[in-house]
Amino acid sequence: MTHAPTDTGPRRSRRKTTGGRAATPRGRGRRIWRWVALGALVVVLAAGGVGYWLYSDLDGNIKGVDIDTAIGDDRPQRLPTSGQNILILGSDSRAGANAALNTGHVSGARSDTALVMHIPEGRTKAVAISIPRDTLVTRPGCAKSDGTTVPSAKRVMFNSIYSQVGPACVVKTVEQISGVRMDHYVEIDFAGFKELVDAIGGVEVHVPQDIHDRSSGLDLSAGTHRLDGTQSLQFVRTRHGIGDGSDLGRIGLQQQFMLDLLSEIKKQDLLGSPAKSFKIADKLTAALTTDSDLASLTKLAEFGRSLNGIDPSTMETIMLPVAYDKVDPNRVVAAEPQATRLWKAIRTDSAIPESAKKSPAKGGQSS
Repeated sequence: MTHAPTDTGPRRSRRKTTGGRAATPRGRGRRIWRWVALGALVVVLAAGGVGYWLYSDLDGNIKGVDIDTAIGDDRPQRLPTSGQNILILGSDSRAGANAALNTGHVSGARSDTALVMHIPEGRTKAVAISIPRDTLVTRPGCAKSDGTTVPSAKRVMFNSIYSQVGPACVVKTVEQISGVRMDHYVEIDFAGFKELVDAIGGVEVHVPQDIHDRSSGLDLSAGTHRLDGTQSLQFVRTRHGIGDGSDLGRIGLQQQFMLDLLSEIKKQDLLGSPAKSFKIADKLTAALTTDSDLASLTKLAEFGRSLNGIDPSTMETIMLPVAYDKVDPNRVVAAEPQATRLWKAIRTDSAIPESAKKSPAKGGQSS
């Protein structure tokens, strides 16, 4: 009887070998680190993809208007200094999301707020000039976005130009009445404005007296308040609760709120770093329409950082000097010679004389 031999020697390893050798702990470690490195690379690439997607999404929010092409060469010369002039419009559409914001029942859209911001050479201070919406102006001949042209017209209410012809014609009109070249154009939509204020946590304002305006819905006691988006819209649109109830009376509130909002934006560095908070950046960029030179996240950030030296609390605010129109007292016209002196100071980047700041039509405002 034959028995199978008994294996009494050392047991053989069942590990898979390479080149006749068993895998060593050191070899296993290398493989593990290779997998870790590969995983890390995947994570980095994925994160980069997400970052690019977020950037592209924000960048695509900003709407651009090719002002240079629309206006052509019929424009004032640029300042010989490095000063900048920016036309800022608050657009008041009665459609879509804006319909629920107490904007009234007028069809189309209006540029309810218009400011020419002049930043002198050095960019450490600025002045903002409000153009009353009810100002009668001569609208120049303009090209519409569809290529058709609109002839020049006299005694046109300033805030109607936006809806009649478009933003490029508003820029052209401001340049014609002022002789000042607008370097940039920035428009913020009312509905987007509301969401932006909510996203940044509100804006703090101080009111010296009670404001009760049934038309806008604003109800504030004298003192300091932090306004949310809806209240902020009511604040900049209020006119029946102050002064004589005219558009001129609310310009002071608009100027005050603009400075308070700019202070909040500067404090949070929203223009210098527009991607720091996606939620805020999303609301900010979605609310903006700019000239084509600013219509990208990178260019907007660069421009924002160039303004970091400006302290909004030192910004001077002026209303374009106006007088009540002799034909229609519900409208105003540029007061002379004050308006001419004001625009000349802006063109020459010089100090604005006090005489150029006085407006015969005060709208119930104090001197």
